[in-house]
Amino acid sequence: MHTRRIANLEVSAIGLGCMNLSHAYGTPPSPEQGERVLLAALDAGVTLFDTAALYGFGANEELVGRVLAPHRRKITLCSKGGMAGVKGEDGVTRRVIDGRPATLRRNCEDSLRRLRTDVIDLYYLHRWDKQVPIEDSVGELSRLVEVGKVRAIGLSEVSAATLRKAHAVHPIAAVQTEYSLWTRNPEIAVLAACREIGAAFVAFSPLARAFLTGRLTDVGALDAKDIRRPMPRFSAEHYPRNLALLPAFEALARDAGCTPAQLALAWLLAQGEDIVPIPGTTSLDHLHEDLAAADLPLPADVVARAGELINQRTVSGPRYPAQATQEVDTEEFAAG
Repeated sequence: MHTRRIANLEVSAIGLGCMNLSHAYGTPPSPEQGERVLLAALDAGVTLFDTAALYGFGANEELVGRVLAPHRRKITLCSKGGMAGVKGEDGVTRRVIDGRPATLRRNCEDSLRRLRTDVIDLYYLHRWDKQVPIEDSVGELSRLVEVGKVRAIGLSEVSAATLRKAHAVHPIAAVQTEYSLWTRNPEIAVLAACREIGAAFVAFSPLARAFLTGRLTDVGALDAKDIRRPMPRFSAEHYPRNLALLPAFEALARDAGCTPAQLALAWLLAQGEDIVPIPGTTSLDHLHEDLAAADLPLPADVVARAGELINQRTVSGPRYPAQATQEVDTEEFAAG
């Protein structure tokens, strides 16, 4: 596996997003299948593993900790705080964004315990809590660095302006935001800001939540609790238009001698040595398919053509519904 750098951490060029082993896309796989995926990724050369307190309300960190703790020295372990499950008076656990220093400290302590480690290599603020100055949240994360509980700080779903404010308090090692052929929002400003301050860019949902694999043709078959159901791009209004983009993209992949998923990941890797995609999967076959993209040489004309076929002008619908859009701090395209 080729490597890239996040601050002073050398990581696999493609990491593993662990979320869907416990969260988000309907009924998660069994813990045994989750373990198989994690160990197969490790055996294939993946060294960057990404989780969060939110995923499965702690279950994902527990899974990652149990499986990977014996291999701790081989991996770069990433997690996130500031957005977690909180049990209400009615006994129901709900997602809560809370960037207050005391909450971040508690989130980190909880994550360390679940991950079975003394230090988290890269710890992100999962969402900027707009009720708390970013300087206050990052200030607390910097104290976690000072006491040795965190090695490097990251931010998720932030704008270029917020990134610069945060970096003035403590060096930001990485920004994690959705980035793929069909989500180009980072290209507006945050990618340039990352390069300005020397931060890596970690791309989540690099396969557009399975759209770019070409295998998700029937949204109606998704689980009732799948987070894609309320997303505009997967709606009955927009998804048929987006599916119409795939035949030409799939033909381009065939001509390049790869699968659509590999083309999408190779395109992303070609956008800069500072970009690290973290696809997630529950399938061993799809895992190995994804990782093979790290060794796929793409001619410049294929990279350019892929970007012409699928981009913010050709994709139909915004990436998030209105409420979720309000919760992120990123620069968003007005349409599509």
